[in-house]
Amino acid sequence: MSGLTHDSASPQDVILHAVSRQLEISFDDGARFRLPAEYLRVHSPSAEVRGHGVGNAVLQTGKLHVAITGLEPVGHYALKIVFDDGHDSGLYSWAYLYELGVKHDQYWQDYLNRLAAAGASRE
Repeated sequence: MSGLTHDSASPQDVILHAVSRQLEISFDDGARFRLPAEYLRVHSPSAEVRGHGVGNAVLQTGKLHVAITGLEPVGHYALKIVFDDGHDSGLYSWAYLYELGVKHDQYWQDYLNRLAAAGASRE
């Protein structure tokens, strides 16, 4: 490992695994993540999901079967991910994708806890 952080690591390879609905990303520091479409969808950086201000996030429900239908690079800094539920407004910076990979277990458990507290479902 070269000591790069999520702020300085650059993507080396991006592979969409359509059948398993996962996005695989490898970075130049050796990190490699397989991120499920559902995870990416519920953690979209869009205002629709995050809300318009602190504490205004909108809990995403019913995304268990969501799939990625398109990937579009945005300059050299981000990836626009298009989902089959019509969501396409989130720009996932490489740093954010790296963070989602590193903190996957924590972020996923937080999401499951919020769903349970709201009495909501992934279905």
